[in-house]
Amino acid sequence: MSELIVECPKGSYQDWVNWYTDKMPAAVEDATKKVYEMIQCLQSAITQIDKELVRKWVEDLVLTKTFAGFCFQESIIKIIAKQRHEKYQRATPEEESNGIDGYIGKTPVSIKPITYKTKSMLHEKILCETCFLRKTQRRNKSGI
Repeated sequence: MSELIVECPKGSYQDWVNWYTDKMPAAVEDATKKVYEMIQCLQSAITQIDKELVRKWVEDLVLTKTFAGFCFQESIIKIIAKQRHEKYQRATPEEESNGIDGYIGKTPVSIKPITYKTKSMLHEKILCETCFLRKTQRRNKSGI
């Protein structure tokens, strides 16, 4: 869309509307159909959500993902600290609320999944060194 706005020969909003609708006459209607289809799918999916499904999701988030995430973070921080010949420590709850997962030596670090880069609406300002990780299918003895 940004390329099209630049391509538009005039600068007012009405010029843009006229130019775009001339160039792409079916675009708004096509997009409306696609979005409406997605809304209908969402409505259908919502009717299938019950308390047990929500409970399973919450359990997975609170228990499984919290435990696994904490283990991954600590393992990664340990490995990097060892490579740098430095000590490591976990962050306090207050530091965690500021995006810090731990320290390597005196350097605060944050561990994020690689997918974090694609989720711009989630980005908080992390004012420390950040390590991005890619999850693989390999499992260790504890099942992680």
